[in-house]
Amino acid sequence: MRIRLPEALDRLAQIQYGVLSAAQAQQAGMSAAAVRSCLRTGSWQVIHRGVYATFSGKPPREAVLWAAVLRAGPEALLSHYTAAELHGLTDTPAHAIHVTIPDSRRIAPIRGVVLHLGSRGLMAAHPTALPPRTKIEETVLDLAQIARNAEDGCAWVARSLGRALTTQGRLMDALNQRPRVHFRAELAEILSPEWAGIHSALEYRYVKWVEIPHGLPRGRHQARALSGGRRVRRDVLYDRFRLIVELDGRAAHPGDTRWQDIRRDNAALIDGLMTLRFGWDDLRFRPCVVADQVYRALRRCGPVAARPCSAICPVMAVR
Repeated sequence: MRIRLPEALDRLAQIQYGVLSAAQAQQAGMSAAAVRSCLRTGSWQVIHRGVYATFSGKPPREAVLWAAVLRAGPEALLSHYTAAELHGLTDTPAHAIHVTIPDSRRIAPIRGVVLHLGSRGLMAAHPTALPPRTKIEETVLDLAQIARNAEDGCAWVARSLGRALTTQGRLMDALNQRPRVHFRAELAEILSPEWAGIHSALEYRYVKWVEIPHGLPRGRHQARALSGGRRVRRDVLYDRFRLIVELDGRAAHPGDTRWQDIRRDNAALIDGLMTLRFGWDDLRFRPCVVADQVYRALRRCGPVAARPCSAICPVMAVR
């Protein structure tokens, strides 16, 4: 027979996607014997030690996240890749759940959970979102801190701006509040006014690997335009040189999207604009080749400054 929950506990269970902790049940007046009865009959199930799903069957993602936070204890926050998932910063959930707890506490490992220690406490917590999680600005900087290098760290910043999840100003405020930060100079650079408009990891890497090392002019990023009677955005636009650079991070083009790209390129050509299109592999493994092609395209419309980045760089090579 299913035990009827106290009204307050029932409301709490609804908020927490059917997940309750032993402490919450006890505080609401539910006895340990009643909890054991629910578990014995199968109407409840254990997710973690002292954390229960008040239903049978496979818990949904939301319930699993709540269970991780409740098991981690007071002031625990979903963070890093998991907070990024909830904020819409990533499109694919990470296999492990990332949780940050105050650095004053230590807890036993939790199955399926990556634990982080944090010193920012309530300053890092989103004021209203549930399950409890770090703010988007804190999430971005947390991910930048565990990135392999400065470029990957800055790519998280670019992505958050490109998805309109935050602003340069709010990220800079959060950065200034942290006394110790890996890649501080690089993060401050991408958050400076000179880098406004860099809205994706590919755009950041295009500037960092192609334009700057080769002395190329800086293009306008995410430039709005009217083409073929439609409003469009150009990834990189060199107005004076009538050149568009489109950056594509997809592994492959779905058929309908590929034709959209072709139609957009054709419309740009009719408007007197040349389009060069590059992918992730081009930028990562062949940035000098990309720079050389951009340089030659720019040069068609007049003199342009450029320089090779090394002795074997093809930019400005004699032809």
